[in-house]
Amino acid sequence: MSDKEKLRLDKWLWAARFFKTRSLAKQAIEGGKVQMHGHRVKVGKEIRVEDQLSIRQGWDEREVTVLALSAQRRGAPQAQLLYRESEQSVVRREQAAAARRAAGGMLQRPETRPTKKQRRQIHRFKAEQ
Repeated sequence: MSDKEKLRLDKWLWAARFFKTRSLAKQAIEGGKVQMHGHRVKVGKEIRVEDQLSIRQGWDEREVTVLALSAQRRGAPQAQLLYRESEQSVVRREQAAAARRAAGGMLQRPETRPTKKQRRQIHRFKAEQ
């Protein structure tokens, strides 16, 4: 097998624009947020075309199939050609986003930031607990 047919996982995630830096990709892999074929993997794991990846980013989880390998980070349109997201993954993400938007109206947020006096009261209250 040649070097063109395999690539480090962290480098591919960076090139495919899932993470802004390789160190963020590394942290996600080490934190168990990236899985290959349903199993945790190490940062240096070599991936190949047709590998199945599950990637958690914030609230979203994507299930993608590797279509091509690239060690260079390019523009977003070229990066999207490196993988294909499953239809079920897209539907799940859209449903979860809709549920979050619907629940967002239920949260009571303050209209303004606390004043200095209010912040002191909050700190005092928390210190008493």
